[in-house]
Amino acid sequence: MLRRVLALTSGRIAVVILAAIALLALLGPWLAPQNPLATSDNALAAVSGTHWLGTDYLGRDVFSRLLDGSRISVLGSLEVALVALFVGAVPGILSVYLGRAFEWFTLRIADTLVALPFLLFAIAVIALLGNGLTQAMLVTGVLVSPLFYRVSRAATLAVARSPYVEAAIVSGASVGWIVRRHVWTKVLPPIAVALAQTIGVGFVIVSSLTFLGIGVQPPEPTWGGLLASDLGYLSHRPWAPVAPALLIMVTVWACNLLADAIRDVSGEAGRALANDRKARANRREAAAGPHPAGGSR
Repeated sequence: MLRRVLALTSGRIAVVILAAIALLALLGPWLAPQNPLATSDNALAAVSGTHWLGTDYLGRDVFSRLLDGSRISVLGSLEVALVALFVGAVPGILSVYLGRAFEWFTLRIADTLVALPFLLFAIAVIALLGNGLTQAMLVTGVLVSPLFYRVSRAATLAVARSPYVEAAIVSGASVGWIVRRHVWTKVLPPIAVALAQTIGVGFVIVSSLTFLGIGVQPPEPTWGGLLASDLGYLSHRPWAPVAPALLIMVTVWACNLLADAIRDVSGEAGRALANDRKARANRREAAAGPHPAGGSR
C-alpha cells in the first residue's frame, strides 16, 4: 500500500511533511539553539539572529520552545490515535462474530461515547486523576474510538457475507483464524484511512487542551501553549501566533491528505486507478510504435 500511496503526488507531499514533523519530534530538543526553559531580561524581543522567532513575555527563545514542544504535540496525537484504534477496532471486528449480546453491548457503549463532549469529559477526568497529558490522551482516545468501531464493523460485515468466509465458518475455522486470514486484510485499508484522519484530529485535540493549560505542567512548551502565551501580547508581537498555528494547520492538512491518498489507492478506487495507469502506459507504448531492430543504413 505504501508504494501505491507514494505513487500519488498528494501521497508524496503528505509523507514528506509528516516525516519532517516526526523528525522535529525526535530531534527538536537537540536542535533547539537555546534552552527552551531559560528566562532572560530580553522579554518580547523582535526577530533577530540570536532569536529567530523572538522571545516571549519571560524572555524565553520562541524558536527553541517551538522545536522542543514538537515532541509533546506529536506523541500526544499518536497516543490518541493508537488508543482509539485499539479500543474501537477490536470490538468492532469481534461484534460481528461474538453473538447478539456482545454486539448490542458494544453498540450501546459506542453510542454513549459519541454523545459525550470529549473536551469537557477530559477536563473532568483530569480533575480526578491529576493534570497529565497521558491521562488526557487516554480519555480522549477512548472518546474518539467509536469512529474505529463503526469503520471496522462496517468493513467486517461486508467481508463476513462473502462466500469464502462462510465456507471457512462451515468448515469449523475459529474466529481468530478467520479474522487473521480473511477479515484483517480487507478491514485494514478503511482503518488506515481512519487512523490518518484521527492523527490529525489528535493534533487539534492536543493543541486545544494545551491551549487551555490542560495536560501539561508549566513551563513545558507545546504548540497550543505557545499560542495561548502569545495571544496576551498581540499588541507587542502581532505575528507571534503565526508559527505554531501554521505548524498545527500544515500537520493536520498533511494527515487529511494522507488519508485521502490511502482511500484513493485502496479498494475499488485503487483498482480503478491502477487499471487507468496501466491503460495509459499501454497507450503510450502503442503510440511510440515498434522500435527498429537495427540502425539506418
